[in-house]
Amino acid sequence: MHINQKEFEDRIDKFKEILKRSGIKLTHQRLEIYEEVARSVDHPDAETIFKGVRKRMPTVSLDTVYRTLWMLLDLGIITTLGTNHRKTRFDANVKGHHHFVCSNCGKTLDFYSREFDQLKIPNTMKMIGDVQKTQVIIEGICKQCQKKKNNY
Repeated sequence: MHINQKEFEDRIDKFKEILKRSGIKLTHQRLEIYEEVARSVDHPDAETIFKGVRKRMPTVSLDTVYRTLWMLLDLGIITTLGTNHRKTRFDANVKGHHHFVCSNCGKTLDFYSREFDQLKIPNTMKMIGDVQKTQVIIEGICKQCQKKKNNY
């Protein structure tokens, strides 16, 4: 499944604008890697992106794909699902709970919420698959990072 052409073109324009504004050179490899992500609605992982780009650019390396993806993430051009790229985190708390993740330092804290535990799952999910677990992840700036920022 792919996005429509207008949305794809808008994404490419924004990508080019952010690179230019950030003073980062627009290379053919960066463009190909971003296009692979921008065309997809399937949230591809790095290896899938690598395989897609490699069909058009046999000389691209997996390392280049990873480095480019992290750069794009840091620029806010793409986002990730799942773990933060700085650290993979493990959790022995297997009871139902949710997480707050500091988008600045990566600190991850558990929190409990009956409201979130009782979220109504949309009927459209039945078309996608059977829900086995739900978890809310809230991103923000933790109190310590707020204090550091305010002290400057």
